[in-house]
Amino acid sequence: MAKVHLPQDPGYTIVGNHLAQHVELSFTAIGLGTHIQSLPVGAPVDIRTLSARHPEGRERIAAALRELEAHGYIERRRERTDDGRIVSLTISYNNPEAARARLALEAALPTEPPPLQVQPEAAPEAVREEAPEAVREAPPETVEVRPEPVPAAEAPPEASPAPPPPLPDAEAHDPDRRRAAADLLAGLRRDDPRLLLPERDVRRLAPGVEAWLERGATPYAVHHALTAALPLNLRHPAALLAHRLTALLPPPLPPALALQAAPVGAVTAPRPHPLQNCDHCDRAYRAPEPGTCQGCTAAAPAAVVAHQQAA
Repeated sequence: MAKVHLPQDPGYTIVGNHLAQHVELSFTAIGLGTHIQSLPVGAPVDIRTLSARHPEGRERIAAALRELEAHGYIERRRERTDDGRIVSLTISYNNPEAARARLALEAALPTEPPPLQVQPEAAPEAVREEAPEAVREAPPETVEVRPEPVPAAEAPPEASPAPPPPLPDAEAHDPDRRRAAADLLAGLRRDDPRLLLPERDVRRLAPGVEAWLERGATPYAVHHALTAALPLNLRHPAALLAHRLTALLPPPLPPALALQAAPVGAVTAPRPHPLQNCDHCDRAYRAPEPGTCQGCTAAAPAAVVAHQQAA
């Protein structure tokens, strides 16, 4: 292979070889990633806009976008507008590895610098003018009585932080209930990867979950209490789960209602499907797998009939 290198015009884009020579991306995904990096900020990169400008169809462009998203070159976030609509925001990364390293470094650094200690300036001493010798009067003789110094009170020792309250524990241990508690903790990572707990923390927190189940809480209620409204910067998931198990512990059920409690392992509410992007209109919808939304699926047979009538 021979190359001819000529000076570029003012408009050009620097693309790393990690994208141009990626061994796992298809040529369509490499070309689409290069095109997205060449666009200015705010340019639309939805499936409908890209398919209108390029000969590839919506299916190929949707597949290429999923490849780029899987390898970290783009990130599609679902955000809710003020009027309640869910829209997609696409973020392009020209170097995913460097971006992830930078985010990890920013998370490790302190968020606020320590306050500066500024010492107040000493007030200038007042200059007292002495009266002339001719008009100065002799002061009366006084006896100066100095009070005895009062010993300074010793500062109380700094109180050490109170230890965290112990985790709740079941009054009557049940092997099946303890196994269900451990399975519930180990399965939290399926909903949020940040809740991937080591086996040591699972064994330590399992008695707390067992106490919730003993008091009549369903596994779904325990799962919702542990995973709802997680902070964005979650650094110590085990500590957060231990705090919620202790602070949100429900009271025991009355004997009449305890007999009607759901069995161990029962789930009383279905888990919603994840959000997907429609391959045709790029709208967000919930489905188990990527594809088309209900509107595009319903409009597909009508489009086929119209095409047959036109033919």
